[in-house]
Amino acid sequence: MGSVSLKIGDGTARFHRSTLCSSVVRLLMLFSVLVTNLFALYAFTSSPHPHSTTTTTTSSTSSLADHVSSILRDIESSERTLYQISRDVSGYPSLDPTSPSLPHELRSFLSRQPLPLGKDSRSGITELASSVSHSCLSPSPDPLRQFMSYRPRAPCPSPDHPHLPLKLLSLSCDPLPRRRCLSRSSPPPPHTTANPTKTSDSKNDFSVDDVLSLSPPGAVRIGFDVDAPNADFAAAMAVHNVTVVTSSGGWIHRDGLLTLNITPRRRFPFYDNVFDLVRMVKGLDGGDAMEFFMFDIDRVLRPGGLLWLDSYYCVDGETKTTVTRLVDKFGYKKLKWVVGEKAGLGKGRVYLSAVLRKPVRG
Repeated sequence: MGSVSLKIGDGTARFHRSTLCSSVVRLLMLFSVLVTNLFALYAFTSSPHPHSTTTTTTSSTSSLADHVSSILRDIESSERTLYQISRDVSGYPSLDPTSPSLPHELRSFLSRQPLPLGKDSRSGITELASSVSHSCLSPSPDPLRQFMSYRPRAPCPSPDHPHLPLKLLSLSCDPLPRRRCLSRSSPPPPHTTANPTKTSDSKNDFSVDDVLSLSPPGAVRIGFDVDAPNADFAAAMAVHNVTVVTSSGGWIHRDGLLTLNITPRRRFPFYDNVFDLVRMVKGLDGGDAMEFFMFDIDRVLRPGGLLWLDSYYCVDGETKTTVTRLVDKFGYKKLKWVVGEKAGLGKGRVYLSAVLRKPVRG
């Protein structure tokens, strides 16, 4: 075989002609490509037996469905186990809404109801479910069963159990489940006259006039009396054209006044920053419950509004310290602040009376 030489500078580049070996390699490569293409063409154009394909497809689909069903059963079993473990750890009793041992009305109340207009575009939910507090079942679910055992659309069985709702509320069963029975008429409570300018020899007592004078005229229009023992404060404020919502865990009401039957452990059913004045005579004991309670008070009180601690009874020095620290955390301005004993109520009973102004926060 010959070769061609090319002189470039001081070096020499040589281009050899094709040899017999390289030609054979090229032929083998071409043959391999051709055979591969023929096999691919055969695979795409050949049609297998219809019966065989159907059998294979059906078998594969059945196997896949069985596998998915097995996975779903394992997931449901795991969810039940996890729920049982969480219930045992938390110590909360459980309530099965479908249990036949429950009164029919309670099962109807707890059942899921489809939304009348279908799926909600914002939340994506399609059903609404009612619920009851776990405290309604502790220490026994019997009072709840008794409360929900009645004849639908008939008078409520209050004469037989007049204090049953109050008993449930005292157990923190709040809110109570709704009932489909007709409320009975009850005699009006004895009317008492509240003196809006009532004063006392005790330095802990502030009059309504003293408190209202701390804000510009007309600035206080709507107030909230938290867990009040009666509606006397609301009646006194009505003389000053101030509407007061009174909340209580007991049964109190008076004509022309708005009272709510809620306990202080429940989140107040009001929007933020709606009240010009919030009055507290008592509250929760110390700890996290007290802090949650005070934060909810702060939520419903508008910026610049007044928080009136009216002879707030401090069970011990720790309670007084807790309340004082909470007030300092919120940054309220102390307009009035008196701590001491009240005349005629015995030695060692410490009361805190204060009027505080909520700051404007960014």
